[in-house]
Amino acid sequence: MKILIAEDEPLARALLRALLEETEGVEIVGESEDAGQAVALADRLHPDAVFLDIDMPGSNGINAAHELQKRSWAEIVFVTAHEPHAVDAYELGAADYVLKPVRRPRLAKALDRVRARLRERQSADAGSEDEDPAGPAFWVRTVRGRVRVRASDILRIEAARDHVYFHTAERSYLHRITMEELEQKLRGTGMLRVQRSAFVRADKVAAIVRRGKSMMLELEDSTRVRVGPLYQARTLAALAES
Repeated sequence: MKILIAEDEPLARALLRALLEETEGVEIVGESEDAGQAVALADRLHPDAVFLDIDMPGSNGINAAHELQKRSWAEIVFVTAHEPHAVDAYELGAADYVLKPVRRPRLAKALDRVRARLRERQSADAGSEDEDPAGPAFWVRTVRGRVRVRASDILRIEAARDHVYFHTAERSYLHRITMEELEQKLRGTGMLRVQRSAFVRADKVAAIVRRGKSMMLELEDSTRVRVGPLYQARTLAALAES
């Protein structure tokens, strides 16, 4: 289990590091004294869990947790001296909330909760695309837990670095998956890849807009999506058959 420690107090950070290093199967991949830096480090290091203090310079742990919750791979454990923050922690869907000074038995329980969540996520991800007879679906993490997003409900998809946004009629979801993986999973679902960083649902295309050599697809909700030059011919052919 890869862990990032975000704690601005040197002694508290050293104690937490020492206790975690005693635990088999735990690897500390980074440390931060600043909430904003913790988010940046998490983006770079991709830890399984972030042990996060709440009162830190550079924003605070609660704001950092809001950002970290957008990453489908990061579990959060709050480590703080302030018990009143517990309500905020659980509303954010944190795996656990540990009061300082950290004790071995309490830390062990927090790690068990993180492991359980990681196992649950892996099981859901392993079977989510093939279980639905109506087509593939994706378990997507949100602030309040994991939700099942069916491919048939997705209107368009746009890439966001190593994540994507699933845009549905109700809302948008951030999910960790590559465009190449999506192209394999979405075959036969009516989703067209129209450029390196975008898919659209063919039956939601209301108009094809041309300007010189460029081409845009206007969807029923008035959203416009550019079609890449290398994708124009295949897009037109697919739309003609839809």
